[in-house]
Amino acid sequence: MTQLALVIDLDVCVGCHACVTSCKQWNTSGAAGPLSDIDPFGSETSGVFFNRVQSFEVGSFPTTEVVHFPKSCLHCKDAPCVPVCPTGASYKRAEDGIVLVDADKCIGCKYCSWACPYGAREFDEPRGVMTKCTLCVDRIYDTSIPESRRKPACVNACPTNARLFGDVDDPQSEVSRAIAERGGFAPMPELGTRPANQYLPRRTMREPSAQAQTAQPQAQASSGVSLRDWLAALLGLGGDAPQPAQQDLSHPIRDAASAAQR
Repeated sequence: MTQLALVIDLDVCVGCHACVTSCKQWNTSGAAGPLSDIDPFGSETSGVFFNRVQSFEVGSFPTTEVVHFPKSCLHCKDAPCVPVCPTGASYKRAEDGIVLVDADKCIGCKYCSWACPYGAREFDEPRGVMTKCTLCVDRIYDTSIPESRRKPACVNACPTNARLFGDVDDPQSEVSRAIAERGGFAPMPELGTRPANQYLPRRTMREPSAQAQTAQPQAQASSGVSLRDWLAALLGLGGDAPQPAQQDLSHPIRDAASAAQR
């Protein structure tokens, strides 16, 4: 059986959002669109995006790093969004494993959204229908496009080649080899949904240099209070919040200017 999917390399994703914008551009003008943008330049903007990138800071000073985590429908092999749909609008294609939504059948009940544990469903409010990543199904089979470009728009747009596309059920495919060689993983496997999309983990964080190892205790000593203690006090777990040590706030240039004015 063929199971088309994305494999995302977290080690080289730079969080540039090229995948987000290219996905929006292609799909809003394609078979899935138009995808709504509500008050796009206002203070409470919202809209439909099949692909989103979330960024997190991980680690401890001085070895903190930023991880960019792209999120979209995982095209699960046992997709929980499919059996809950009362009209059959949400379905999984037998020929390639892509999970799609038939907008003509969708009644906007949001059952599929509630069933999806990954938050990958997008409700298009103006149209009243549920939408999601299609793996650019209208593009990958379009023979008018050069074969090398018959990939999801996000894959073609990625400047660092962090996104791979192919058949994860074919052990000889590029994506399957990458998963095997790099220890690819699917999120939340304990749920039994068997996501088709997988992620390649980041390499082990670099060992801190001798200078960085020395700087860490010095920085903690100069602050007079650890971040953990401060947060504990802030949350009511340790009495009053301790205050950092008093710092010298003098500034020679500013002080000289003030003296001249007087």
